[in-house]
Amino acid sequence: MRVLAIDPALRNTGFAVIEETRSPTGKPLHRALCYGTISNKRNLRQSGCLVAIREQLNDVIKAHSPEVCAVEGVIFVQSYKTAITMGAARGAALIAAAEHGMEIFEYAPKRVKQAVVGKGSADKQQVAFMMRALLGLTETPPADAADALAIGMAHLYASHSNRPVGIKDQPVAL
Repeated sequence: MRVLAIDPALRNTGFAVIEETRSPTGKPLHRALCYGTISNKRNLRQSGCLVAIREQLNDVIKAHSPEVCAVEGVIFVQSYKTAITMGAARGAALIAAAEHGMEIFEYAPKRVKQAVVGKGSADKQQVAFMMRALLGLTETPPADAADALAIGMAHLYASHSNRPVGIKDQPVAL
């Protein structure tokens, strides 16, 4: 199974494609096919950022053919302006996945951290360290890319019958 994982934000959207295969003994093996951050400059208008997010995710999808998409769920923010901006970035990312017919799953940030680090209050460095360790990466990924990798791993863990406690896959209704 190949998962496109997205940590959406207007200026720095994290993305990853993770593949799960099986060893001869049936043990799941995970490999990061690609990961990174879609960085948009401060002087780029919101509309330009949204187009860049959609186009760059389309390129990733075409290059790696993921089967499903996992995205970070909506988080509580104190500013309605921030919520609207984050929602727009999330929408651009979801459209890219939906245009390719992918089923989309949503995971709460605390549940993702719980799945990959073992505690829902883990900080960004802990998540990045665990992604390096779990995926055998040669260097620690940047924070937004690490978050996307973690979302992908949380989805893969949740897709098994022996899913970690508290992880539930929730398809996003579009």
